[in-house]
Amino acid sequence: MQRNKPVAIWGKATAGENVTVTFGKQTKQTVADANGKWMVHLNAMPASATPASMTIASSNTITLNNILVGEVWLCSGQSNMEFSMAKSSKFANAVRSQGMDSAATANERNKNIRLFLVRRDLTKPDGANVNKGWNETEITYLKDFSAPGYYFARKLYEELNVPIGMIASSVSGSAIDPWLDGTIVKDTIKHTYAMNEKQPGKFFNGMIEPLAPYTLQGFLWYQGETNCFSKETTEYTYKFKHLINSWRKHWNNSNASFYFVQIAPHSYSKGKGLNEQTLPEFREAQSKALDLPNTGMIITTDLVDKIDDIHPTYKWEIGRRLALLALAKTYGKNIAYAGPTYKRMSIKGNKIELAFDHAEGLQSGDGQPLTWFTIAGADGKFVPADAVIKGNKIIVSSSTLTAPVHVRFAWHEAAQPNLYNKAGLPAVPFRTDRPNQSTAKK
Repeated sequence: MQRNKPVAIWGKATAGENVTVTFGKQTKQTVADANGKWMVHLNAMPASATPASMTIASSNTITLNNILVGEVWLCSGQSNMEFSMAKSSKFANAVRSQGMDSAATANERNKNIRLFLVRRDLTKPDGANVNKGWNETEITYLKDFSAPGYYFARKLYEELNVPIGMIASSVSGSAIDPWLDGTIVKDTIKHTYAMNEKQPGKFFNGMIEPLAPYTLQGFLWYQGETNCFSKETTEYTYKFKHLINSWRKHWNNSNASFYFVQIAPHSYSKGKGLNEQTLPEFREAQSKALDLPNTGMIITTDLVDKIDDIHPTYKWEIGRRLALLALAKTYGKNIAYAGPTYKRMSIKGNKIELAFDHAEGLQSGDGQPLTWFTIAGADGKFVPADAVIKGNKIIVSSSTLTAPVHVRFAWHEAAQPNLYNKAGLPAVPFRTDRPNQSTAKK
């Protein structure tokens, strides 16, 4: 259960039946409503590593054992979030080489990290019966669990030293559309943008809504490839913001943390009607959700071996980077959590000077000249540029341009640039010719 917040406990009983919930020194009572629904809220509690029991008493008594109090997160999305630990090369190699019960995988057994995997059969009327509830971290349950979600939980546990509960609810190949609240889709989106699914709200109704209002700290989201193939930009931003707002609303927490993954390099141009800029334009649409409070985004431009593989295997690093976001922004740790992020530009003669946030210790990750910078004049034709680090700024120029106007960075589906900060976090792709970008001439 989530620490430091009132914890919702709910269920069903006979209409008008008295219900008593006891946990530790707390006792809460309520009466089931006309539909038999009831809910109580336990007072906020500190983290506890010692398991405890809860009793729920009415005409019958239910006892729930082995309960911990700590941090709870929900991760969702499509196949890259669903990507299981069994598919993770780090985990799978250890299991193959040492055996399922070897010491090599002992660090993946942790009674203080709990996993809840939402089965997609929840979309069926009786789907709730397929779930087995929470499980302690061990090979049997871990192998099917979200690798990004687990590695996120493991990093949090290492840094916070409190129990971590991770809920995973994802569906491979899904667009964002079926994860949207169906009511919101009907009222505000369907009339504006075409939906990718004939059943908007399909996965939300079966795999997200039943989880609310289970008290938690925040959400992780790794999805977008399917909508990118549909060449969505503004449409995706609109849907994504609605998803964030509606999920927060269902959890009665307008400030719940929401952190997401910018999708990785991939050869989208092989798709019909797509080109090398389809991906960076979609990433830009993802980033516009950062206008909402308590959001954050990690970059994955350096986590791909082959751009034809839409499922990069470096999920441990994705989980770690998401955890850095949470540790800094949710838990207030004074750590680096983002790579160089474009802030503003200044035109200085035949060069452009770029300023960044999170720019401490700008460096080339491989020691080679900076890559994937392009520059354009008033005609808007971008050409390869020379980019040089000067303190915490980048100076960009081209011998073919005397009057530069704009710069683009990593604005190509295959871009795997080498610009990092001293924390080893990659720079965020950007273009200065995006509307409302900050420019100055000097």
